Amino acid sequence: MAEDDEDNPSDDISAIEARLEHLAEVSERCRKIILFSKVAIAGGAALLLVMMLGLLGSNQVVALGSIATVLGGIVSLGSNVSTLQQTAAAIGAAEQLRSDLIGRMELRVVGNGRPH
Repeated sequence: MAEDDEDNPSDDISAIEARLEHLAEVSERCRKIILFSKVAIAGGAALLLVMMLGLLGSNQVVALGSIATVLGGIVSLGSNVSTLQQTAAAIGAAEQLRSDLIGRMELRVVGNGRPH
């Protein structure tokens, strides 16, 4: 039974490591979407400004498209910033749990303890 007790923290730590990897992937995906959203906002705003200055003429479809791009970028940015914050909090909690589990483990010295 003692061997099962020793395996459980290792299994728990492995599960936490897998969760941390998943959360890191989610975090990276959010960062990419945030970057894309910022580019969409800037591009849509720039196109709208060019349209307002009359440099490309007056095209209602392009104006509406640029407004839609800006609004879509803002929505996407807000959603992914929120998700990134939640993911960062989950990563912190998982790292703390992993640290606590490691701290409670009875680690054994391997070898004879003498330097070579």
